[in-house]
Parts: sequence; structure tokens; C-alpha cells
Amino acid sequence: MGGTSEAADRARLLALARSGDQRAFADLVGPYLRELHVHCYRMLGSFQDAEDVIQEVLLRAWRHLDGFENRSSVRQWLYRIATNRCLTFQARAATAPAGAGPVPPPSNAPEVEVVALQPYPGSRLVLLPDHDPQARYDLRESVDLAFLSAIQLLPARQRAVLLLRDVLAFSAAETAGLLDTSVAGVNSALQRGRAALHEHRATGRLRPGRRPESSAAERSILRSYLAAWHACDIPALVALLREDARLTMPPFPLAYRGRDAIARFLATVPARGRLDQITLVPARANVQPAVAAYVRDPGGRRATAYGIMVLTIDGSAIGEITGFADPALFPFFGLPGHLEA
Repeated sequence: MGGTSEAADRARLLALARSGDQRAFADLVGPYLRELHVHCYRMLGSFQDAEDVIQEVLLRAWRHLDGFENRSSVRQWLYRIATNRCLTFQARAATAPAGAGPVPPPSNAPEVEVVALQPYPGSRLVLLPDHDPQARYDLRESVDLAFLSAIQLLPARQRAVLLLRDVLAFSAAETAGLLDTSVAGVNSALQRGRAALHEHRATGRLRPGRRPESSAAERSILRSYLAAWHACDIPALVALLREDARLTMPPFPLAYRGRDAIARFLATVPARGRLDQITLVPARANVQPAVAAYVRDPGGRRATAYGIMVLTIDGSAIGEITGFADPALFPFFGLPGHLEA
């Protein structure tokens, strides 16, 4: 009975929307917007680009309602539009993002890093639908920054296939329909994408078990990180890291690996090592703890938004710090642009 009622409601909303009823259209597509936004983010690696593409998706869906033949679900139809808009968006994106300023070279040979990557506000992830048990990746893993960095290195259509099959658990036939390709083409792209991820796991960054021992352990690490930072205690900060911890700063294609390299970075780059001149405020991003950084003005009366650091907890230590020196992200996280002393 429930399925029949839902189908009748969808048919009613679809008829009203086709007649020009914008409220009915909003009710028809509204239940899927959060997950579609996250899908676009996974595809593009950018929260801001996902915002732009979702607007294109809504406009295209509104204009092409007559083309929806009701043979698939509204959700599947919207994923078809969203995935193809992401592919089009990437094809026309020709310019790389601008850097935030000079940084010293890493102490080791630079690794290949994705330059177009942004964090995702944690508040936007908590109300997503229940995870599909057939998917290979759960929510935490599928928005982990290391995972996103790895799949951004894949060709766009391989990335689309991997996300649709392994994250969203669409079947091979459904995925082929979404991408206007064959099942054989989908299976081939999936095999190549999985093989590329397997190679990336050899770096040690893609560990599926990477997560805090408990919520209490995560909170304790975050408190210790904030206290050590504000005390300008670099040894205490470094003690919170795994021996093989990494620090990266998209859009810079640089990586600092190991406690010693990260300690040298902290002692020389952020406010020239005067960490007490940077106020940190707790936040959440990508289902992980994060901090928003504010740099104090010369007079010390207020601090100005600078960037966001996402902390990847691996067991009882920090396995990775990913810094985003982009004040434009703060409104998406509901964070103010300034803090008063």
C-alpha cells in the first residue's frame, strides 16, 4: 500500500509541476537535493562548484519535466541529470584555482596532489538517507578527503562510474542508462577505476579503517590540538600526530610527510611560527573534526577569517591535516568572517 500511495503522490506532483506549479516541483525534487549535492561534490571535489551545478540541475529538470517518462524513479532521473552536468562542467573548466600565497617547498619530493579540492560542511552531511548496504563505501569513507583526492585523479567518466556503482550502489544496467553507455563499458570503467584506487592504497592514505577509536577519543584529540596550538607548543602538537602523518594544502600540489617535516612547517609558515597569533575555532567537515583559523589583526582587537583545517583521526592520533586557505568557505560553514577580541 505504501508504494502505491507514494507512486500516486509522485504522479500528482509531477502533473502539477508540468502545469507550471513550482511548489509541486520543489516537493517532487526536494527529498533528493542533499544527496545530489554531495554526489556533485564527490564528482567535482569542490563545494562551491557543487553549488553551481545543483542550480543547473534544478533548471534543467524544470525545463525538461515533459521528457521524464516515469519509467525510472525521480531520484534516478535526477542523478542522470546531475552526473552529466558534472561531466559537462568539468569539460568546460579550463582554468586552475588561484593559490593563496607562497609557501616553502616540502622537505621531501613533492607528491602528485589534486589542486581542486574543498572541504564539505559537516552540517550538510548529517541528514543524508541511510546508507545502501550494497555500496562498497559508507558515508564517512566516501567523503574522506584522501578518497576524494584519489578519485579526482581518475578520468571523469571512470570517476562517475565508480561513484554510481560503489558509493551509490546503482546496478551496472542503471549506471549504463544514466551515462548513455553500455553495461560492458560500465564494467570496464569500474575495473580500471578500482585498479587505480588499489594502487593509490599502496601510499597508505586510503585505509578504510581510518577513524577515531571513539567519539570521546576524537573530542579529546581536538581539545589537545586546540590547547597546544594556542599555547604555541609545537612539540605537543607533533605528539598528537602519527609518525607518518601528512599535511597538505590544496590548491598547492605539496605534501609534508612525517612529524619532523610538519614540525618545521608549523615553526616557520603559519604566522612565521607564532601560532598564538592564529585563533582556532572548532568545526566539522567531511564527517571529521576541523578547525577554522582566524589571524589576529596587528592591533589584536579582532581576528580575520583565514582558512579551515580538517583533521583525519586515525585510531588514537591524527593521520592527516588538510588545510584550505580560503576565507570564502566560511559562510558555507556558518562561520563569521571576523572574531572580536
